[in-house]
Amino acid sequence: MAETIKGLKRTHYCGELRPSDIGKEAVVFGWVQRQRDLGQLIFIDLRDRTGIVQLTFDDSTDREAFDKAFSARSEYVLAARGVVRERDSKNMDIPTGEVEIYVQELRVLGKAETPPFEIVENSRVKEDLRLKYRYLDLRRPDLQRNILMRHKIAKITRDYFDENGFIEIETPMLIKSTPEGARDFLVPSRIHKGSFYALPQSPQLYKQLSMVAGFDRYMQIARCFRDEDLRADRQPEFTQIDLEMSFVEMEDVLKIGEGYVQRVFKDALGVDIPLPLPRLTYKEAMERYGSDKPDTRFGMELIDLSDLVKDCGFGVFSGAVQGGGSVRCITAKNAVSVLTRKEIDKLTDMIKGIGGKGLAWIRMAPDGMKASFSKFMTEEEMNAILARAGAETGDVVLIIADTKTSHVLPQLGALRLEVADKLGIERKGYNFLWVVEFPFFEFDEDLGQYVAMHHPFTAPLEECIPYLESDQGNVRAQAYDLVLNGIELSSGSIRITDPDLQKRMFRLLGLSEEESYQKFGFLTDAFKYGAPPHGGMGIGLDRLVMQMLGSPTLRDVVAFPKVQNASELMTEAPGSVDTQQLDELGIQLKAEPQAEA
Repeated sequence: MAETIKGLKRTHYCGELRPSDIGKEAVVFGWVQRQRDLGQLIFIDLRDRTGIVQLTFDDSTDREAFDKAFSARSEYVLAARGVVRERDSKNMDIPTGEVEIYVQELRVLGKAETPPFEIVENSRVKEDLRLKYRYLDLRRPDLQRNILMRHKIAKITRDYFDENGFIEIETPMLIKSTPEGARDFLVPSRIHKGSFYALPQSPQLYKQLSMVAGFDRYMQIARCFRDEDLRADRQPEFTQIDLEMSFVEMEDVLKIGEGYVQRVFKDALGVDIPLPLPRLTYKEAMERYGSDKPDTRFGMELIDLSDLVKDCGFGVFSGAVQGGGSVRCITAKNAVSVLTRKEIDKLTDMIKGIGGKGLAWIRMAPDGMKASFSKFMTEEEMNAILARAGAETGDVVLIIADTKTSHVLPQLGALRLEVADKLGIERKGYNFLWVVEFPFFEFDEDLGQYVAMHHPFTAPLEECIPYLESDQGNVRAQAYDLVLNGIELSSGSIRITDPDLQKRMFRLLGLSEEESYQKFGFLTDAFKYGAPPHGGMGIGLDRLVMQMLGSPTLRDVVAFPKVQNASELMTEAPGSVDTQQLDELGIQLKAEPQAEA
């Protein structure tokens, strides 16, 4: 601490002072949280990023310092020198509450107008206003703790990967636009008019080239950009803990990922994460939870009723099974008082809103069982359903049927989360999970064909390679996701390095040899010169911090975030540029068509 202002050198941060410092001279810098004028006695709570300390002035204080204290207002910037002493009236709610600084010298380093909102923890001021004045919002102690924790996590991250032999390599921000699954942010080139750079969606291609270059263990805390619609856990620009390893199989990558998770939670939060982490295949995750990123902190797993109802008298059920689909349910325990008919109608509307056809139900009320379809079923069939569902008095069984199981599973998965919210099911702790063996292809109903689920360099499982063209629905990838409490933290895969297999992949993606070379030729050329087997993953730093701190939104852990429409309220970005700048880039804006009156 060597900061010096007009001859005053900081000796302590405000939140550091303790009874052991009594009798010492202290120099502190900070902002006025509040000033209390009691006539011949003035108190100022001075705040910096470590906390608050009380400054005290009385009738024996130097008159100039007393007058400055009298005039100080909220958010004034002060430097104070004085002696640490015991407080008469202690405040045990703050770490410095047993001491105060009896001020001998006070300097006003910056005056402040009345801020548009009070700088306090857990502010209830509308977020739009706080984001407009984000530099003030960031003075709030809770947000400062979040940003400081993010810094700590980044430090632990670099230490862990350095200790495990990884080399931090920066990759370019201005790159060639290549298909990676999301929409690129494009940057026009002034020198090469009509040509564009893209901002990287990830460092994917460059980190693979680092493997070809022989660095064998790469990592980077990388900025990434995707022009996607925003949500609570997504920003158009985000930070990724990116890594790649040579001469490895999937188990090696997962072991490094597990070690990192264990280390960062222990060092940052003092939380022990037991290893190895649980693991589910994609198929198991979908069939048990209806999601490839399941929240496993609570049960309410999906139950298959198809074999019980395939020949029943209720055509919705029997028709779904006979049409090649399935009938499945969740059982909400002790839910009958919450999931009333009115609430079930709301759940039905929710299911229809995500493409479902409807929702069947059974309510096990104390006065007897009622079901939306019981008149079509025999008593034996109903009892079989209740037994399979494990339904008892007080429970509610919610059932979805469809001729496509690929519809039933995610709809029930969404319903499971919605019901858990309605029931107030407690979700505490940190439940990690690896999801492995993702499908290599998924069927696109609009196109009527299979399309790739992953980027084109993801390797299929060895045993699936013979079926790439003939049985695409059963081809699985050497891909893996790390899930925490229902949030996808990381995605990764083992990469293709065989040039012939890579050409097959491009063909299956509908890319001609000419197109694939135009887009990825620099990488496939590199693979001709000795590419080691390699794989890696990217861990979302923003999402990781958000989950570790229990924040409801990424905006609480990002210093200067965007809002829902991808704008930044403080600087009003994006903004217009003048015609001269556009002319230099060879760009002419197209006028928006006028709406008809």
